[in-house]
Amino acid sequence: MPRRSKYSREFMEEAVRLSRQPGHTYRSVGKDLGLSHEAVRSWAIKLSADPIVQQARDEHLELLALRRRVKVLEEEREILAKAAAFRVRETERPR
Repeated sequence: MPRRSKYSREFMEEAVRLSRQPGHTYRSVGKDLGLSHEAVRSWAIKLSADPIVQQARDEHLELLALRRRVKVLEEEREILAKAAAFRVRETERPR
């Protein structure tokens, strides 16, 4: 019978999420939570193989890419609006 962890899955996921935050390491998170850094690292490896976690990561990356694309499209729209306004002013000017 496999040994059951004394930590819940949610606790492990939160520890891994914290370790992935900028400025944090497995060691710092482990120290803050009273764990070894190896435990946090092994949880990260274990959870990264989890299909649900992988799907969430893929969706997050897709969301970031879409946000970048929206930003580019908004900038392009702004440039086109300014160019259209400039052209209208130029054609309305008496020569």
